[in-house]
Amino acid sequence: MKPIFLGICAAFFFAFTFVLNASMELSGGSWIWSASLRYIFMVPFLLCIVMIRKNLRPLLVEMKKQPGTWLLWSFIGFGLFYAPLCYAAAYSPGWLIAGTWQITIISGALLAPLFFETVYTKDGPLQVRGEIPFKGLIMSLIILLGILFMQMEHAKQFSAENILLGVVPVLIASFAYPLGNRKMMDVCEGRLDAFQRVLGMTMASLPFWLLLSLYGFYTVGLPSKEQNLQSLLVALCSGVIATVLFFKATDMVRGNMQKLASVEATQSMEVLFALAGELLFLAIPAPSMLAWCGILFVIIGMISHSYISHRNEENPVKQSTTV
Repeated sequence: MKPIFLGICAAFFFAFTFVLNASMELSGGSWIWSASLRYIFMVPFLLCIVMIRKNLRPLLVEMKKQPGTWLLWSFIGFGLFYAPLCYAAAYSPGWLIAGTWQITIISGALLAPLFFETVYTKDGPLQVRGEIPFKGLIMSLIILLGILFMQMEHAKQFSAENILLGVVPVLIASFAYPLGNRKMMDVCEGRLDAFQRVLGMTMASLPFWLLLSLYGFYTVGLPSKEQNLQSLLVALCSGVIATVLFFKATDMVRGNMQKLASVEATQSMEVLFALAGELLFLAIPAPSMLAWCGILFVIIGMISHSYISHRNEENPVKQSTTV
């Protein structure tokens, strides 16, 4: 249950992304700076943490072994994740992006056949290709149904173009984030902790963010002081705290696609936290009765996901006989 708890804590801090990005868009800030500044500001925080823990040298050694791999999967896991998410914020409100983002629950489950998982049998541990966790997928559909209820009434207020430009980039991000995260877990093979892996991926993605910043400088000019401050808060809350918590949770269930899907499903709580944040700070309208029914569905789906994961953890041998 600890990975589930860490995942929910990560969802709380990830929600700052949607609320603050929505706030920056409302104040006229560009999505280009919202995206690039977060990762640029993350570097000194993470660097200090890793250096204090005396873990910088092992990280640099690992990155030197496979620099191309680090650059590729960090670009996918961070670049193709956050840039589209910020771009979508220019066309849709934070609550709608947070709701659409929950498709990552399905995306993560569908990626399972691309990876190998550890299965424990009477003859010892075996590495087998992952299978789509259909039981967990059913629970994910319950969560998504709840999110659909939450967003249904609000979505009617926006044009088809805004919905398209707000949804398609988020769909791209929903596949990129779990794909990059899982690939880097395979590359590291448990040799790096969550802080090291986040710092490594952040540094490896810096070439993309610096190029994006250069593009932003020539197209929209420098960011305002307000956007700098809000981007700094996103970097600290979402980029450092939330990412480390989430990576720690996924590291704890590395090699088990069922449990990994359950941890990734905790990110559905982001929409609840984002909704609360926008109600408090951006004065959006209160949810309708249909939206509150959706919240109930999300909670039911979360409890079901945790139950299935915990049951499989208690009976690993039985699980292995189905492979």
